[in-house]
Amino acid sequence: MKISSPAFKEGGSIPKQYSKPGGNKSPALNLEDVPDHAKSLALIMDDPDATSGTFTHWSLFNVSPRTKEIHEDSPPVMATQGRNDYGDIGYGGPKPPSGEHRYFFKLFALDTVLAIPRGAKRQELEAAMEGHVIDEAETMGRFAAEELAHA
Repeated sequence: MKISSPAFKEGGSIPKQYSKPGGNKSPALNLEDVPDHAKSLALIMDDPDATSGTFTHWSLFNVSPRTKEIHEDSPPVMATQGRNDYGDIGYGGPKPPSGEHRYFFKLFALDTVLAIPRGAKRQELEAAMEGHVIDEAETMGRFAAEELAHA
C-alpha cells in the first residue's frame, strides 16, 4: 500500500497554503495498492517534533477502501473526520513555533468499519483500530516556521 501527495515530494517541503496560517487547506493525497479485503481506511497526520509531544493535525476514518485520491481541501464525503489537537474537527495545518518540523501522513487499511463518532480524538481512533490494521503506509513532508515569516 502507498500514500503520496502531488503537493510535495516525500521528505520535501509542504507548500505554505497547507499551513494553518497560510490557508489551512488539506493537501491532495493519492492512495495506491489498498488490500482487496480492506473494509475501510483511516488516515492520521501528525507532527512528532512538537515540543509537547506528538501533535495530531488530522484524522480521517471510515474512508472507502476504493478511494484512490483525497482531493485538496476536500475530504471524501462519506468519510468521518476526527478532532485534531488544535481542538477542531477536520484538518489543522502545520504551524511550528520554531524550526523545521516533520509531518507524517499515515494511512491504515482496516478489516472493519469503525463505530466511533465524528470528532473522535486520536486516542479513541487508535483504540478502535487496535487489532484491525491489515496494512499501512506513510509519507512525510516538512514545514519550517521561517516559511510563515515570509507568508
